[in-house]
Amino acid sequence: MKSENKMNPAVGKQLLECLGGKENITSTEVCMTRLRVGVKDTEAVDFDALGKIEGVKGVVRSDTVQIVFGPGIVNKAEELFLAAMRENGKKTGEGTGKGNAVHMILKKVANVFVPLLPGIIAAGMINGITNVINVTVGASVNGIWWYECIRTMGWALFAYLPIYAGYNTAKEFGGSPILGGLAGAMCIANTAMPLLSGNGDSQILLPMTHAAFNPANGGLVAALIAGAAFAFLEKKLRRIMPGIIDTFITPLVVLIIGSVALVVGIQPLSSLLTKGIYLAVDFIYKETGVVGGYVLSAGFLPLVATGLHQALLPIHVLLNDPSGPTGGINYLLPILMMAGGGQIGSGIALYLKTKNKKLKRLIRDSIPVGILGVGEPLMYAVTLPLGKSFVMACLGAGFGGIAAMLFHIGTVAQGVSGLFGLLIVQTGHEIAYIVSLLIAYAGGFILTWFFGVDENRINAVYGE
Repeated sequence: MKSENKMNPAVGKQLLECLGGKENITSTEVCMTRLRVGVKDTEAVDFDALGKIEGVKGVVRSDTVQIVFGPGIVNKAEELFLAAMRENGKKTGEGTGKGNAVHMILKKVANVFVPLLPGIIAAGMINGITNVINVTVGASVNGIWWYECIRTMGWALFAYLPIYAGYNTAKEFGGSPILGGLAGAMCIANTAMPLLSGNGDSQILLPMTHAAFNPANGGLVAALIAGAAFAFLEKKLRRIMPGIIDTFITPLVVLIIGSVALVVGIQPLSSLLTKGIYLAVDFIYKETGVVGGYVLSAGFLPLVATGLHQALLPIHVLLNDPSGPTGGINYLLPILMMAGGGQIGSGIALYLKTKNKKLKRLIRDSIPVGILGVGEPLMYAVTLPLGKSFVMACLGAGFGGIAAMLFHIGTVAQGVSGLFGLLIVQTGHEIAYIVSLLIAYAGGFILTWFFGVDENRINAVYGE
């Protein structure tokens, strides 16, 4: 059997052909498991053939075609695809802007955070690991240079995340990334900042509020809004600015107008939005009880199937911020992580009950990585094509979500699930996390066993 790490070089050309050729491609981007390709015309895409290409686990149809390969494999697929693009003399650029407005906004939010995920995951895990060390050995390692060096990396990402978010936001909205980065820098607390350093012994007060400037006011949300606003203003100015002075006058005007707007308008508004997000999450968590836990877990994978789960990234980042109101403990993520458990239980039920050899082989290959936390192969290759099995898996996962809520499980980072989720679960919650996963397994298994196995449908999808 050919290793997926040694992917057939022809895959790149096959992808390009199925996506409608080089003239139909507008953008490409890779996340942890998916190759996202912007296309001018979705009618020119052969989705059926796309799903049959070597290594493809599934395809999500939206304004951006999302081709699921899985972690690691997707990077090789992207290399081959970009090589095929270069052979055809095509460079990828921005999308055409077609599609539902809500989907476009969610896509842009996802594009801001997806490139940051490796750092967010790593920094979050560093914070989690150092917390475990502190609990285990106390303060005995505090002050040791190598330990503090590692801790610094965990601290730095969240301390300066608004800069990266502002940079990527301006880039995503068609502005100069560095101007967005400077907008994000206004959301970083630094006593050397002139606006914070004061005038002698007195603080500098802002107009209208007559309060001292607070860089953290609005935090990450302010950086996102400011990055988009700076890009919008820059594009408007460049349309009317004479070319001879555009290079230096436009950025100057953007920073002067933008900084004032950020301090007196964007940050106060963003502060209200941030508080609203926290209150909404807190309400769902505390007031809806087991109903909320069930709905959140059962409804998460349909979001994953459409790619809309990326819209939750800013919320997870806010909850995992050590300086935030939850102290960096994310109580939402463990509930959502139970969704994969329902798929595992459903897959096991299908494997034991079906007589279809091809389906058994797909389940056998998908279950191990699913248990570890990579659920796309099982979802896209097994449960989702069968329809009823996917629904039963989602409904079964909801019981794991109830357990996660009742146990008050928290995580200190994001980016992994399944058994790998033990690496980010708050210290002392490991057993509760395993129990919740097993409940999700059981829920998916029982519902699929009794209501989700249709042998005729299985043979129609996978052949007899």
